[in-house]
Amino acid sequence: MSGGEPAAGPERVVFVDDEEDVRRANRQSLELDGFQVETFAAAEPALAAILADPPGLVVSDVRLPGMDGRALFERLRALDPDLPVILITGHGDIRMAVGAMREGACDFLAKPYPAEALLASVRRALERRRLVLENRRLRADLDAALDEDPAFLGLSPEIVALRRLVRDLASADVDVLIQGETGAGKEVVAAALHRWSRRAARNFVAMNCGALPDSMAESELFGHEAGAFTGALKRRVGRIEHAQGGTLFLDEIESMPLGLQVKLLRVLQERAVEPLGSNETRAVDMRVVAATKVDLGLTVAEGGFRDDLYHRLNVVTVAIPPLRDRREDIGFLFQHFLGKAAARFNREPPPVTEAIRDHLARHAWPGNVRELGHFAERCALGFGPQEASAAARAAPASLAEQVDRFERGLIRDELIAAGGDVRAAAEALGTPRKTLYDKLTRHGLDPADYR
Repeated sequence: MSGGEPAAGPERVVFVDDEEDVRRANRQSLELDGFQVETFAAAEPALAAILADPPGLVVSDVRLPGMDGRALFERLRALDPDLPVILITGHGDIRMAVGAMREGACDFLAKPYPAEALLASVRRALERRRLVLENRRLRADLDAALDEDPAFLGLSPEIVALRRLVRDLASADVDVLIQGETGAGKEVVAAALHRWSRRAARNFVAMNCGALPDSMAESELFGHEAGAFTGALKRRVGRIEHAQGGTLFLDEIESMPLGLQVKLLRVLQERAVEPLGSNETRAVDMRVVAATKVDLGLTVAEGGFRDDLYHRLNVVTVAIPPLRDRREDIGFLFQHFLGKAAARFNREPPPVTEAIRDHLARHAWPGNVRELGHFAERCALGFGPQEASAAARAAPASLAEQVDRFERGLIRDELIAAGGDVRAAAEALGTPRKTLYDKLTRHGLDPADYR
């Protein structure tokens, strides 16, 4: 069994019990609740059916002829640890069922049980199964993104949606406006739009509109002929013409002078360029991706950007979420950047200390992913935040203090990953919520700080 997803349609439940009346009654209850049910009188034929076509859930009596329910659970656990299994027990089997739950069984029901108890347990288990399968799919997406470009790393809903949008837009071949804060990865998104498009074999030409003096910007963008102006000793191909067949990326488009905006608008409308000093118009086939770190609509309203060019560029807008809005990705991204930095500096990756974890959790990251990458480089070189004062470092921590720090760090990491959801963090840590709340109080951790 590969652990693949169940077939589409009603969710499939395998029910195993050697009593025909029990099988019939439970099948009826489950089918009335909308489930597809297969029943078996013994574990061996049930296992064969499960191997051939994995269901969403298995419900099995513990006491069965031949292979018993506990043995069936252990076989299924070895094949797919994430397949939910609910065990049905008699009074004398409850201790065994509790032990099975510690090993990964989803739930157990003690006989006799009402139909609603079975249905509630099945619904909970299948919801958990859906989350597991969704996480598998997301991790597959993540692996694909890492193969393509590590800048798309993350499992937050925001970065998953961004990856999908960029892939969809790449094949659409429309002009795109990217909006994102400094360091959020605007050029990375632009490069991905090019790399995943039919234009990937041609040039990706980037120009930062705010990095060139006004006197040079027009020549850089449109090109010029020899003698077009003083100092123009030979013909120069501009960025627009150089992007023929490929992608032109205009970063910090809000910085483009208004006079140059008029000429760019004409190029976008006619898909043709006229170099300085030339009367010849040359057709260009290119995709234009512009990027801005400001609200360009507001800049238009204030008179700093042409309304007609804004609407011509804004065929589709891609908004890059700031790092502070996807905090669950910070720890994962940091580990990735730390490993890369350590390899580049030919060092072993340093341990992630309490001070580093605290900085990752509490810092606002105004410089976004770029700032996080630089922080990881400093940590790789040994210049991360200090763990404690020199006086405190002079005295070695006791075993109890070290255990407390380790536990606090684990709990904080799970809170970050869960976005402050205590229930999800408790499940990930394998501890009751009441116990986790007690530990949160003891360690001075507030879940609201991680939402």
